[in-house]
Amino acid sequence: MVAEAKLFDDPLRLGAHTFRSRLIVGTGKYSSFEVMRDALELSGTECVTVAVRRERLYDGEGRNILDYLDLNRYTLLPNTAGCYTAKDAVRTARLGREILRELENPGADWVKLEVLGDAKTLLPDPIATLEATEALVAEGFQVLCYTTDDPVVARRLKAAGATAVMPAGSPIGSGQGILNPNNIRICLEYLKDGDPDYPVIVDAGVGTASDVAIAMELGVDGVLLNTGIAHARDPLAMARAMRLAVEAGRLAFLAGRIPKRLYATASSPEEGLIATRP
Repeated sequence: MVAEAKLFDDPLRLGAHTFRSRLIVGTGKYSSFEVMRDALELSGTECVTVAVRRERLYDGEGRNILDYLDLNRYTLLPNTAGCYTAKDAVRTARLGREILRELENPGADWVKLEVLGDAKTLLPDPIATLEATEALVAEGFQVLCYTTDDPVVARRLKAAGATAVMPAGSPIGSGQGILNPNNIRICLEYLKDGDPDYPVIVDAGVGTASDVAIAMELGVDGVLLNTGIAHARDPLAMARAMRLAVEAGRLAFLAGRIPKRLYATASSPEEGLIATRP
């Protein structure tokens, strides 16, 4: 047995929910329900997001997306994607709650909150997001807030009662990765100050496995993504890559990287060198 190695991590806790996997995956943009189903399985996720407003429950052939989601395996996370006002977001969250209550899925008590500022950037409206957070928390929702990487806004959302704050790595679907790691670090500092178990999730913008690993190495508690898998050339292979990246990045964070230095440092001992003749 390996002594004192952090080979097994604590579970991810998001409010009342606990997961072994730290990867949350969306259900949109896949070429077919079959590809979505298989990608979710290969990703190892236990929590999947469903856009209550945008998602068509039935496709052109009359098939229901819910028939391709194992509700005994996955906790569904309804989200308010496509909402541009706090009022619409609150209404959509209520609708998602009612749908999942009918399904008896444990995800009925929470919501991924998105209140967008405009359709071009898909960046969140910070004022409307804060307003919607306060309203939904008052109604008993566990609110996971999609936001920018602005540390001040992140701190305000936590103060408003958000269960988790989810800063974007870069704009939704852009695949640009973590554009401002320093802001993510400051978000972590602000949100976990005095509350080290408070969950911080990178949400949006990651395009490949290395982006996910970088996010996890910063110390975030998980990554939420969709397009990076759904629009990959091989979504199934990418789903597995994202799974391994989350695990590798988390383990690297727990292990602690060596400091960066300007000059080289010999990896072998410098004492007791074999003498050489002049």
